Amino acid sequence: MARLERHQVWVYLGAIGAGLALGATRPETGEVLAAAVWPTLGVLLYVTFLHLPLAHLPAAARDRRFVGAVLVTNFVVLPAVVWSLLPLAPPDPAARLGVVLVLVVPCTDWYLTFSHLGGADTARALAVTPINLLVQLLLLPLYVRLLVGESLAELAGVRTALVVFTTLIVVPLAAAWATERGAERLVVLRRVLAGLAPLSVPLVATVVFLIAASQASTVAASVEVLGRLAVVFVVFLVAALAAGRAVGSIVGLGSGATRALVFSAGTRNSFVVLPLALALGETWSGAAVVVVFQSLVELLGMVAYLRVVPRFVR
Repeated sequence: MARLERHQVWVYLGAIGAGLALGATRPETGEVLAAAVWPTLGVLLYVTFLHLPLAHLPAAARDRRFVGAVLVTNFVVLPAVVWSLLPLAPPDPAARLGVVLVLVVPCTDWYLTFSHLGGADTARALAVTPINLLVQLLLLPLYVRLLVGESLAELAGVRTALVVFTTLIVVPLAAAWATERGAERLVVLRRVLAGLAPLSVPLVATVVFLIAASQASTVAASVEVLGRLAVVFVVFLVAALAAGRAVGSIVGLGSGATRALVFSAGTRNSFVVLPLALALGETWSGAAVVVVFQSLVELLGMVAYLRVVPRFVR
């Protein structure tokens, strides 16, 4: 498990490359693999949510200064940064929607791993993650309306949006909460939790492989805009690093807590918004490509973060 986490960036990049190669050379196979994206993504989100202390949210909010710094950075400062970066994004509405979807929501999965590897206060990072998740689920439709001028429910269709949100967010979230609560009393569920823990990296790799394979044609058609998107995502990573450091300094957080804040700002929740992007239909199919491409840029950015953050926040 530790070895997989240390090398997960290269595992994911390899999975994306293999998926694109397969989808480009065998388009019919990519279409078949697309059917496996939804159930695999549901399992991934369930396993991801199992890592969060969902059954102990009140305890997670005890460090109010750190929680407040994380919420202000992620839900006030960074949405303003995203708004300022939109003029740099491609004019295509689907691409701009993808940028907004993926950049306004903080990560709940590999954020914890990179925080640990970067010398952050992992306990605080873990405690604040379920709060980040719940707040972003409430605010995401508002951000899309403000920054894109469209209703998320109308873009996907009210019925489709509800089905996607229920089956891929609410159900895995409720199942993870029930599993955590049950594990406090039942040994068998504690064994289930221990057995599922090593699956996170392989599941993420499987999901990005399936998506890359099924979206290879869309990626090929979007090559011209990927350069502009890369600029947006790299500038965002730099701005997130500076914002996390500045807010941590203003609030008076220690170095470990500030590093956790910086990694929270720099990592985005691509796998939570991906189901919504995939449900938007042909007209907005480019949004899903933007989400996947952002995760690729972010992974490379995290390699840089692991070197820069310990020196930037001593």
